Amino acid sequence: MTAAPRIKTTVVGSYPVPDWLAATPSEQAVVDATRVVLHTQEQAGIDVVCDGELYRFDVNHPETNGMIEYFVRPMNGIRTRMTFDELVAYRAQRGMGFRSRPPGVADGPIESGALDLPHACARAHALATHPFKFTVTGPHMLAKTLVNRHYASTTALADAIAGALAEQVRHIDADVLQLDEANLPGHPDEWEWAAAAANRVLDAFPRTRAVHLCFGNYGGQSIQKGSWAKLIGYLNSLHVDHVVMECAHRPAEELAVFRDLKPEVGMGLGVVDIKRTEIETAESIARAIESAERVIGAGRITYIHPDCGFWMLKRPIADGKIRALAKGRDLFEGRGAQRAA
Repeated sequence: MTAAPRIKTTVVGSYPVPDWLAATPSEQAVVDATRVVLHTQEQAGIDVVCDGELYRFDVNHPETNGMIEYFVRPMNGIRTRMTFDELVAYRAQRGMGFRSRPPGVADGPIESGALDLPHACARAHALATHPFKFTVTGPHMLAKTLVNRHYASTTALADAIAGALAEQVRHIDADVLQLDEANLPGHPDEWEWAAAAANRVLDAFPRTRAVHLCFGNYGGQSIQKGSWAKLIGYLNSLHVDHVVMECAHRPAEELAVFRDLKPEVGMGLGVVDIKRTEIETAESIARAIESAERVIGAGRITYIHPDCGFWMLKRPIADGKIRALAKGRDLFEGRGAQRAA
């Protein structure tokens, strides 16, 4: 019997919307497409699978792949019609240049409203045969993309959103919960209140918890600028089992930063560059793991994964990168030889 792998493979979240789903969308088509996404990962040997987030995609807001609108628009306290003055103010807001319109205006107390994450999670989890991860956009990013007309500060808005998300995740049935924060790396000075809001959500989930950070992914382009060095305090304050970090598209010397990650937080290493269309080889992924462990310590890496979601790639490219993940991990651990024996 083959031993369990030391390093687990996973994906970050999104998957390219199949052409046939976009052409004839329906509830049943979403379920069918989700089944395809999960089976693709399981067949490739991915240890912790994700639903592909196909039901969240918003063709009117492709810049964020539905990861904002899906969460905030059903909430109470969010207004989706806005004035021209609010639009002008939003476009002058720091860090929102990648969007022309806000997803909404916070003009009352934030509550869950019609948001129903437990149902979305249960529908996908029922189709999975491997351990299942459910992804949720974090309160920092959601707060930063809204126009705030009710709370005294963005910090207070993020805390209110965290409360609504905590109410939701308390009831979801998943093996792993992953919060996604793609705005914070460009605004590391906000890490303390971002961590407090994230932990409020994470603490409501009783099983394995993770946080994903990246520098954005808009049609294959980075949106945020900065470095991981300024966020070690944030990473070490999170109530998580592991972090899921963009590393493949980052400078190699930046890995040294993660030597300061506290031992109880597992390191998730991005080894697949989703901003490149070339498909990685098993050998290149094995070398990436080996190089990283030389820098941050043997046995320190607990997960490998893509840098971010696959939504902007063509399906054959995404599928090839998924297959390369498991093959590269197996090559690094010598698991192919174990199976052959």
